[in-house]
Parts: sequence; structure tokens; C-alpha cells
Amino acid sequence: MASASAAPLAPAAHAAASGTPELRRAAEEFEGVFLSQVLGDLNVSFTTPGVGGSGGESPFASMLRDEYAKIISRSGGVGVADAVMREMLRAQEVA
Repeated sequence: MASASAAPLAPAAHAAASGTPELRRAAEEFEGVFLSQVLGDLNVSFTTPGVGGSGGESPFASMLRDEYAKIISRSGGVGVADAVMREMLRAQEVA
């Protein structure tokens, strides 16, 4: 059972509640990097037959994965940015 405090909020709600859109942007960027790694680890590959004489990965595949990850993160993501945002705000309260 999830608690009410663990429920993800919309990006605008986070920025309004904390007054720190920079923190939200940093959390979304972190989630984008995380998602890019996950996509790479899942071996999501984009191959181009015959490039360089082999059927290897496209030279732009990593950039495409990075862009997919950024889009997923900006579209609400998978909850990583929300968790990172909560922890950053909690760290500010303690300091």
C-alpha cells in the first residue's frame, strides 16, 4: 500500500509547492540520465545493416536513446524524478 506522501505529483505541482523550478529541472535531468542507462542496459539497439561493413549499432543510437529518455522524463517519467525531488527538498529542510 502506497502512502499519500509517496504519490507522484505533476511537475508543475512540484515547482509550485517548492518554489524551486531549478530543483525540478535537475531531478528530471537525473531521471533522463537514469532512463538512458536503463534503455541501454535493456539492450534496446538500433542497427543499421551494412554500416561500416557490418550490421552493428547505428553511430547515433546512444543519442537517440538519450532523447527518448528525456522525452519519457519530461512526460511524467517513471517516478524517479519525484523521488529525487522529495529527497532534495528534505535535504534542504535539514540544512
